This record gives sequence, C-alpha cells and structure tokens, in this order.
Amino acid sequence: MARRATRRESIILIPTVEDGLESYLRSALPLSNEIGDVSFEPPSSTWAAQVNRITVSLFLYQVSRSPQPPRPSAPRTAADGSLERRAPLPMVQLSYLVSAWAGSTRDEHQLLGDVLTRLLAQQILPPEHLATPLSSNVQLTLADDTVNRPRDVWGGLGGTLKASFTLLATVAADAYPWETAPRGVTSVDGSLNQLSRPPMPARTRPTIGPADRAGADLPVRRDADGTLHATVPDDRS
Repeated sequence: MARRATRRESIILIPTVEDGLESYLRSALPLSNEIGDVSFEPPSSTWAAQVNRITVSLFLYQVSRSPQPPRPSAPRTAADGSLERRAPLPMVQLSYLVSAWAGSTRDEHQLLGDVLTRLLAQQILPPEHLATPLSSNVQLTLADDTVNRPRDVWGGLGGTLKASFTLLATVAADAYPWETAPRGVTSVDGSLNQLSRPPMPARTRPTIGPADRAGADLPVRRDADGTLHATVPDDRS
C-alpha cells in the first residue's frame, strides 16, 4: 500500500497565473510600470473613478472545473531515491473579463485591440513568465460570450458597459499530494511443487455388465427412455 509522502509543495495557483499574465502583457505590449498598470480589481464605478493612468483590467469573475479530462502526472524520484506518484489532477478554468482604460474611447479601443492580438498569438502562457512552475501549461483561449455575456458581468459590478472580451485560462489544479509508490515484485518465494495441482483421477466410461462378462467393456449410450445400448465397433478388417 502506498504511503503519503512526507513533503508537499504549496503552489498558490491563481496568483501565479495572474502574475504570469501581467508579466507577459507588460513584455508583449509593452507596458512598463512607469506608463501604466495591469489591474485585477473589480472594475466597479468606484474603482473606475480612481483610475488616472493607462490600465489593462483583468477581472476574475468565475472559477469552474474545466470539461477537459484530468491531467496525469509522470512519476518522479524523491530525494531519498524512492519513486513517487499521484492521482490525475483536475483541470480548472479561470474566466477573466478584459477591458482597457485610457484617456479617450479611441485610445481604449486601440489598447484593447493590442491586448487582444497579444493574447491570440499565444495558445499557452509562455512558461518563462511564470515565477513558479505549475503542474501543467496555462492554456489561453477566448470565451464564447453568448454563454457568459459581458453585459451581465458589467451589470453585476454596477459599472458602465465597456468594450471587453472574456479570456479563459485553463490549468491543472495541484489538488492531490505526491505518494510513495509501492515496491515492485522482484521474486517469488516457495517451491513450484507446492503450487502444482494433484493428478486428476482417470475417468471411467460406462459399461453394460460385470467386468468378467464378454463385451462388458463396450461403450454404451442411453436412449431418452433410459434404455442402454452397447456401441459395437465396426470391424471391417
């Protein structure tokens, strides 16, 4: 029976993904700290009134289990040389409402278009932008907004409807610990003679009379009414 490993790495999943998204967007746009911000705050009317710089907003409004199948993990070798394994990890889906904030609507649309094209160019978040390695790549796709309509999200925030799109970031959740794998079978103790079966008793065929009677050893058959008949071999020699 496998036992739990004595150590478990703690990965802060959502902040790691968000730090990676900010790092990638600042590099790809580019958007330095001196020029503007990348915000993960809810873009409410109160928040919007305080924005005074170019800002890319990524608001996480939904976290759900992805329809993708669980992601298996390859076994690994522990520090003591033992082999560790764990159960397949569930995939989770992070839904971000992405919008742009600038001095004018035209500037906001230009910035939003730049963010859109940079994200469309990547099917996965480049791993070099992740400060901590995750249990899988972070897949990047755009949502069908007929399912999660941005106007409903904006209405829930109490803010003004703005041009936006939904970004889906899908990643494996580090839900299960590593466990020490059981040792493999290397030998079998005991003698093979102990495993051999006893000989089966010889089967005797039915006869029609005492053994000392002529024709007693002829094979017989039984009719439906129970009558026995001897089967006489056809000797044509």
